[in-house]
Amino acid sequence: MTTDLPKVSSERQHLILRRALAERVVKIKDLSAELGVHEMTVRRDIDQLTEQGLLERIHGGARILEKTSEEVGHQLRATKHTEAKEAIARAALNLIDDGDVVALDASTTALALARILHARNVSAIVSGLDAANVLAANGVPFLMVGGNFHAPARSFVGAFFMDTMTRLHPDKVFFSAKAFTPDTGFTDPHLPEVGAKQTLIRSAGTVVALLDHSKFERRALATIATLDHVDVLVTDQPLPERIRTAAEAADIQLIVTQEAP
Repeated sequence: MTTDLPKVSSERQHLILRRALAERVVKIKDLSAELGVHEMTVRRDIDQLTEQGLLERIHGGARILEKTSEEVGHQLRATKHTEAKEAIARAALNLIDDGDVVALDASTTALALARILHARNVSAIVSGLDAANVLAANGVPFLMVGGNFHAPARSFVGAFFMDTMTRLHPDKVFFSAKAFTPDTGFTDPHLPEVGAKQTLIRSAGTVVALLDHSKFERRALATIATLDHVDVLVTDQPLPERIRTAAEAADIQLIVTQEAP
């Protein structure tokens, strides 16, 4: 199963979808002011998105359809900061040796690594459907750990997943998070994902965090791990001073794909 982005016709429609995913209901008047276009333009965009089954028209605006919100939400996340994620994935690949067993969480950043993992002679452990599809297409041997299906991340989570992972011991684990601060650590809003990521991290010989610059100095609901649980942090831009200092104090290897000018 692929994760192609819904075929909307403009970046403006992507922005409308993202706002609807975040707020469930969007108003034409508010979107017109935010996007700097006439309300009639917004109405046409909403009409097109409604025809594709992505939104439902309501008086004065639109709302996201429940049956499509989870899948589209994942697809839209996969299109954000794609260049940064690809750069992070290339840097992470350099940490992998032939013969390693690597474990990947279900994040879109780890998915970028899965897409190039065939460049190494390795095997993998995955919890996400998209990573499994990519590895299968590229001929990379992998073990998919099952459990309860968590649609927002297209992943498997829960007690069965965690029990299985406690019996597995990959050489390196690569994970991402929705947010990070030195105070709250690596955080995520979805509690099932938090438990799965924690179990992955505990199973590993080396733990590598993959975070693009948009995740820093933000926080989500629950802590996945703190800096003490991480060996390497790979990011795309120089870290804010507070985070860099905390990472160095925790003796974490920092890899930045784009150095400061």
